[in-house]
Amino acid sequence: MTEHDQKQLGKTLWNIADQLRGAMNADDFRDYMLSFLFLRYLSHNYEMAAAKELGPDYPKLASDDATPPLAVWYEKNTDDIDDFERQMRRKVHYVIKPPYLWSSIVRLARTQNDDLLNTLQKGFRYIEEESFQSNFQGLFSEINLASDKLGRKYPDRNAKLCSIISEIARGMSLFSTDTDTLGDAYEYLIGQFAAGSGKKAGEFYTPQQISGILSAIVTLDSQEPKTGKRNKLDSVFDLACGSGSLLLNVRHRMKVAGGTIGKIFGVEKNITTYNLARMNMLLHGVKDTEFEIYHGDTLTNDWDFLRETNPAKKPKFDAIVANPPFSYRWEPGEAMNEDMRFKNHGVAPKSAADFAFLLHGLHYLKEDGVMAIILPHGVLFRGGVEERIRRKLLNDGHIDTVIGLPENLFYSTGIPVCILVLKKCKKPDDVLFINAADHFERGKRQNQLRPEHIDKIIDTYQHRKQEPRYSKRVSVEEIEGNDCNLNISRYVDTTVAEEEVDLKAAHRLLIKIEKDIAKAKEKHNAFLKELKLPLLP
Repeated sequence: MTEHDQKQLGKTLWNIADQLRGAMNADDFRDYMLSFLFLRYLSHNYEMAAAKELGPDYPKLASDDATPPLAVWYEKNTDDIDDFERQMRRKVHYVIKPPYLWSSIVRLARTQNDDLLNTLQKGFRYIEEESFQSNFQGLFSEINLASDKLGRKYPDRNAKLCSIISEIARGMSLFSTDTDTLGDAYEYLIGQFAAGSGKKAGEFYTPQQISGILSAIVTLDSQEPKTGKRNKLDSVFDLACGSGSLLLNVRHRMKVAGGTIGKIFGVEKNITTYNLARMNMLLHGVKDTEFEIYHGDTLTNDWDFLRETNPAKKPKFDAIVANPPFSYRWEPGEAMNEDMRFKNHGVAPKSAADFAFLLHGLHYLKEDGVMAIILPHGVLFRGGVEERIRRKLLNDGHIDTVIGLPENLFYSTGIPVCILVLKKCKKPDDVLFINAADHFERGKRQNQLRPEHIDKIIDTYQHRKQEPRYSKRVSVEEIEGNDCNLNISRYVDTTVAEEEVDLKAAHRLLIKIEKDIAKAKEKHNAFLKELKLPLLP
């Protein structure tokens, strides 16, 4: 499928969502739409694998309204079901019983079957508790199939779901929906719902253009002069992972570059977004054994996996990416002063947890790892404890690059933001400042970074280039002389200097102009004299 068709599928599904949600707001309908798309992906992938596994024994579909082939096979081969499902768990890592497959659900919807709603509830529970070796308890917890917004009575809700599912199936039937295409459509829909959610979108979505910059940064390797790319990332961590798009972007970039990636880790506090992230991973072909998303609070660090006290077992990550909530208010408490994440640098103020998120990530970064985090510009220059944290980070050589981005790139805020790149074993004794604030394309709702803008940022970062009014390498000594102020404009001035005037040349030009005027006047008076008209004085 072409890129145009991939985008068109996303637009088609978005139009269907917009038409069908009725009185339901976009945030509520998002959970239904994305969950059905997720079920479609799991089912399609499973049925394709089953057809390959069973070969000629896999029944052919007589018509769209006929019983799904796998259901037919189950009915005729009851003694072989257990062996088949064991094999499928080895092949695709999960099992879906025929009644809960998307094709079966669509068949119920098209025939307006009264049992559709009950079957969906059972199917969602089965996927959460039995389909996978991993436990995905609560995966569909945000989908309220008993909601009055679907209808006040069971028949009304059932009829509404029949309509929604039939339309989604019709829309997808217009396209060849392979797994990659469904993944792209899922990302497109997340972006569209984010656009409609305004400030709340900051809870779960990082625009793809910014996500691309962060993923490029952590997959580049300054220690590899030939390719400039890492061959392998054993582990990637996002400490505020939202819908997981940042982590998936890192994974995609590594695969395109021919590298390999190990396990993906993320933490997400919002339950709805946490479920989105888990679905997003599976829908993009990440096996349940290849990722671990934890529902919890990064700031309180309540994930036991990260709280390992044995230094030999304490997790460390090759790459860390993050787009945490900006200037989030928190209540650190006295105990945070002894927290190993903050003990050496200081505890971020209650008014803004930006440095708390940063230090959390840095604590779990490998010695040769790279961390890229999006933060508001205030972290670059605010005083008090934040200044002390900056000074310690600079003295320890952890701040590698500061990148200033244009304003109005996010759905959640119009303020300009920056990317801080941190390393534990940074080689150059300077900080690279990139001022990309003026390099963008203005849009109606959000400004956009074009591919050339993104490529310029990445190339400048990778080769630590210096360019007037764009980038500069600044010694730590100079920054310390400025009270550890990292304000980008202090080091990279984007104003264009006025052209110097050469007074001697200007004087010569004025004399020449005066002589030319005199000659022109003399010639003009000659004509006036012939015409016997008054001369010019």
